Amino acid sequence: MNDIFGIGVDLGGSKIEALVLAADGTELVRRRAPTPAGDYRATVKAVAELVAMVETEAGLDPGTQPVGIGIPGTVSPATGLVKNANSTCLIGEPLDRDLAEAMGRSVRLANDADLFAASEAVDGAGAGQAVVFGVILGTGVGGGIAIDGRAATGPNRVRGEWGHNPLPWPRIIDGTDERPGPECYCGKSGCIETYVSGPGLAADHRRHGGEDLSAKDVAMRASADDEAAMATLERYQDRLARALAHAINVLDPDVIVLGGGLSNLDAIYDRVPELWQAWVFSDLCTTPLRRNLHGDSSGVRGAARLWID
Repeated sequence: MNDIFGIGVDLGGSKIEALVLAADGTELVRRRAPTPAGDYRATVKAVAELVAMVETEAGLDPGTQPVGIGIPGTVSPATGLVKNANSTCLIGEPLDRDLAEAMGRSVRLANDADLFAASEAVDGAGAGQAVVFGVILGTGVGGGIAIDGRAATGPNRVRGEWGHNPLPWPRIIDGTDERPGPECYCGKSGCIETYVSGPGLAADHRRHGGEDLSAKDVAMRASADDEAAMATLERYQDRLARALAHAINVLDPDVIVLGGGLSNLDAIYDRVPELWQAWVFSDLCTTPLRRNLHGDSSGVRGAARLWID
């Protein structure tokens, strides 16, 4: 058989996405399912069932294709167990072994933001760029770096993990001090993730006297000229600009590509680069900020390529 296929899975905090990808980049089947909230065993089962579904739809022989999986964390090189996952039910679990057993095949795990960056660097919004900083703005916040089209990991498996640094240049906004900041699942306070994730945006809207709305609903209200929602979105853009300026000062990437559900906010792409000019350590910042080319969970393509490559 001359055709080479990869099966990839993007395991997110709110949804699981599976893809069958041909070696030439053609997507044969792509499906989504909700992530069982806080239930490790149910999550393993849901991944296995979704993989079985897409390989059947693609006409592949059941159980013959290995699977690449992007996770919102990483596997500890010391223990072989998942660490640093905002889906906390995965932490401390032998996820690769459990998934391999559930699916009866080989699996490879990698950080979802690393896979997203690599996917967009190969044939996406960062194609042709030497250094791509990929950012996932979703249930959590992740960062990954691709160099010459390949994910750049590190000895501690935290290279690019920008979301668990403190929000830079904290301010007092509308009488509320950004320090020490909201508590994060990682045990610290004021992490970038607590401000610019979807739950972080929703929590900020509540703190400033708004309704209890999801990030998506806040964005919809803002587009309808709701003053409270517009103010929340402006705070969000200001914080995202400061956070990305910090990354630019350290990495100076050729391009920044956004993924995750909040990457669909159109207002980000003009406003944030305007705002980060004040914080980047340069007289002029020309770094492009781009929307992903392959969808807000483009990392699933990178996961499929874990075996194709």
